[in-house]
Amino acid sequence: MTQTSDDVTWLTQDHYNKLKAELEHLTGPWRIEIAQKIEAAREEGDLKENAGYHAAKDDQGKGEARIRQLTQILERAKVGEAPADSGVVAPGMLVKVAFDGDLDDTMEFLLASREVVDGALDVYSPQSPLGRAITGKAVGEDATYELPNGRKTSVKIVDAKPFTG
Repeated sequence: MTQTSDDVTWLTQDHYNKLKAELEHLTGPWRIEIAQKIEAAREEGDLKENAGYHAAKDDQGKGEARIRQLTQILERAKVGEAPADSGVVAPGMLVKVAFDGDLDDTMEFLLASREVVDGALDVYSPQSPLGRAITGKAVGEDATYELPNGRKTSVKIVDAKPFTG
């Protein structure tokens, strides 16, 4: 879980360790494996119509992009504790909101940096309009924010607890 400001990404020790392990895998064993796949595909002949070669090169590009992303995140990372279980919304918390106070129209999401969380949860950035509006609000409080179309909407904080992922 994370809290991101413009120049720092706050990570729990556990999440920092996971990202560091992923980076070490990608810069070590994965690079060797992808190079071997590319070489094997290259030996098959004509590169213009070699689907295996192009797929391996595409995978290599995606992997190298992830390496750059992880390197940047870890260079800016500050390791800290998970947020307190105080009922006050903060980055690193699983938050449930009700739109316009309607308890039948709720959404639950993780308030964190999108680039460091897997796709299992909906994630809203603390810098998003919704993230800014709800940060610091307690369970039971309302928050108003502007939608991309310029209209305003409100949410009621139904629940906020530290993400234990």
